[in-house]
This record gives sequence, structure tokens and C-alpha cells, in this order.
Amino acid sequence: MTREQQLISAFVELADTLIDDFDVIDFLYGLTQRTVQLLGVTAAGVMLADQRGHLRPAAASTEEARLLELFEIQTDTGPCMDSYRSKSPVVNVDLRAAESRWPHFAAAAGAAGFSSAHALPLRLRDDTIGALNLFSAENTRLTEQDQRVGQALADTATIGILQHRGLRHAEILTDQLQAALNSRVVIEQAKGILAERGAIGVDEAFDTMRRHARRTHQRLSDLARAVTAGTADTTDLLTDSPGSRPTSSTESP
Repeated sequence: MTREQQLISAFVELADTLIDDFDVIDFLYGLTQRTVQLLGVTAAGVMLADQRGHLRPAAASTEEARLLELFEIQTDTGPCMDSYRSKSPVVNVDLRAAESRWPHFAAAAGAAGFSSAHALPLRLRDDTIGALNLFSAENTRLTEQDQRVGQALADTATIGILQHRGLRHAEILTDQLQAALNSRVVIEQAKGILAERGAIGVDEAFDTMRRHARRTHQRLSDLARAVTAGTADTTDLLTDSPGSRPTSSTESP
């Protein structure tokens, strides 16, 4: 598939916000995957603002990216925090030369195997609802064209979220995003349960759960709640993971 075809496919997928069973978390995870594919970075993550305007992790392409985003929040430093506050891109940051700018974050990113970072705001005019994090194992620089593509993906995702189901009022939008952020906690718990029962990594557990939700026409968040409540047949679910070795489908979490 050419890059042009990948771009078309990505924007068609982002248009899925118009369907009735739109799932915010699944949508944002797809955004991180598309961003990695199109920009050639190692990992990507999305952070959204909660009701108080504080960033919280919403989706990540890898567990390393998710943990690094949590570190950004805990230390209140990093490219995503700066991009969200300034409403501007933060790109082409050599993390080995960023110790004075973000000493704790730069060290944590290096320990996670990343050498460069970028962040793009999720914005529509003056309304910024989060930021898109990009991490690379190599000291990867985004060209102007790459930056335009990345920002276009971020802007399109923002528009989709803001316009989903006719959300025109800030209070309704905040409730929608808050519900998505809260469901992310349940999804993380379900990932851990599946990883333990299937003897697989947490990234594979999440991919398995997402694949099963789509195959059975369920919301990702609803499936995660069933897994954590012990009402989902995890043995059947884990058959979607080729590397799993399920131990039980009835154990309580």
C-alpha cells in the first residue's frame, strides 16, 4: 500500500465517528496505530483533558508509551504537556539534549528506549482537548510534510470527537470525554487479567480484546467491564490471540 493509499485509509477510518456505535477509546487507539504507520515513529499515545483541564492518558500504541505518558503526568513535564498548554506542536526533540528542559522525562524516555519525541495538540480553533505524543527509538526528525500529516490526523480526530452525535455544548462534551477516560481504567484492568490468564504481554492482551470486541460487535469498554466482572468467557476471548495459553474462563479477577 502506498503512502497516499494509507492516508486515504486513515482519514476514512477517522470518519467512523459518524456511526452510531462510536467508541472513543477504540477510535483513539486506531489513531495511534495510524500515526505510527504514516509517520514512521516507534510509538504514539493520546492524552485527553478531564473535567478540570488536567491531561490523562486515553490510548497508546504500546505499553512503553502508556507508561511514559503516565510519567509525564506525574512529573507535569514533557512534550505532551508543553504542546497542550501552548496549543502548538513540539517537534524534533532530541531527548539526549533535553535534560535541561525536561530532566526527569528525558531520563525516563531514554530508559524506555526512546531517543526522540514529538507532540501535536488536539485542537479546533481555540479549543484544545488534549495532545498526541510521538516517540522514536532513533533520533527521528519529522519533515514539514510529516508535521502537516500528523497535525491533520490530530485535527481530524479532534473534529470527530467534538462533533460526535451533535455535541455542541462544552458541558456535554466534557461528560463524554470524562466517561471515555473513566472507561480507560477498566480497560487497563481487563488487559492485566487477560495478560495473566493467557500468559501474554499486555499489548497483545489489548489487541486481542479489541479484535474480539469488533468480531462480536461489542463496545470495547463493555467487553472490558465483562472481563473485570468475571462474566466474559476469557477462554473463548483468548482464542483470538495466537500466542496465548488460557488457564481459566471462570476465575474472578
